[in-house]
Amino acid sequence: MKPTATEQAKSADGLAGIPSGMVPLSRLRRRMQGFRSQPALISMAAILAALALWAALTGQGVVKPLFLPKIGTVFQTFLDAVDGRIDGAPLAEHIAMSLLRVVSAFLLAALIGIPVGLATGLSPSLRAALDPFIEFYRPLPPLAYLPLVIIWFGIGETSKILLIFFACFAPVALAARAGVSAAAADQVNAARALGASRWQVVVHVVLPAALPDILVGLRIGMGVGWTTLVAAEMVAASTGIGQMVLNASNFLRTDIVLMGIFVIGAFAALFEFGMRWLERRLVPWKGKV
Repeated sequence: MKPTATEQAKSADGLAGIPSGMVPLSRLRRRMQGFRSQPALISMAAILAALALWAALTGQGVVKPLFLPKIGTVFQTFLDAVDGRIDGAPLAEHIAMSLLRVVSAFLLAALIGIPVGLATGLSPSLRAALDPFIEFYRPLPPLAYLPLVIIWFGIGETSKILLIFFACFAPVALAARAGVSAAAADQVNAARALGASRWQVVVHVVLPAALPDILVGLRIGMGVGWTTLVAAEMVAASTGIGQMVLNASNFLRTDIVLMGIFVIGAFAALFEFGMRWLERRLVPWKGKV
């Protein structure tokens, strides 16, 4: 029987057989795509809402300045820090020293952690030998082994960089090891059938397959490095964002603490966006296959 014009219209809209009170699946999908197409606007709205709530709470005196200073006070503190009127050094010097420590430790963790992770993923014997040590220290907070680092390496820059390195190393190595399993056995067998050596299989098959997991591990490692910065700069540091925040907390300068937190968060976000950009450039197929 030929459908009526009304039935054809309902079928075209995807409404046939759906109760009147329910939203069609196709329409729901279009709505969700509309939300996903505007993530920047949603993020900006959330940030503005948080700032408005902050301004309202501090402006009406609901929260005392000791616990949450006004936005203008924190901004003025930032300007004072830029001019060097806080903690005896310009903010640029504090930022430069913190960046040097975090980036040095991160690069060292990447240079050592990625080969170690790939090696443990390819060799069960090496994995059995190194796994107990990595898994033992991985969940330990950096403050737990900070005294040992000071005793073994002193209070110079070496101990600060090593503390951040130990925090970054485990997630990078474990992510690289997990990425080895992403290489399909068919791909490895095909490469060997074409005459590829073991090293060529690792470089041209295993490493590209593991690259998405490696980049995720690097992102996690960088985040952990920034969280460990404050602990690292507890070791007789005269400059650094973490050191500035620690000194401010001793004198109940909440405005400086918040300013330092925002600075650390801003640079951590920049590194995160940079790693995401690198991920899109190096593994454009991720999530599409």
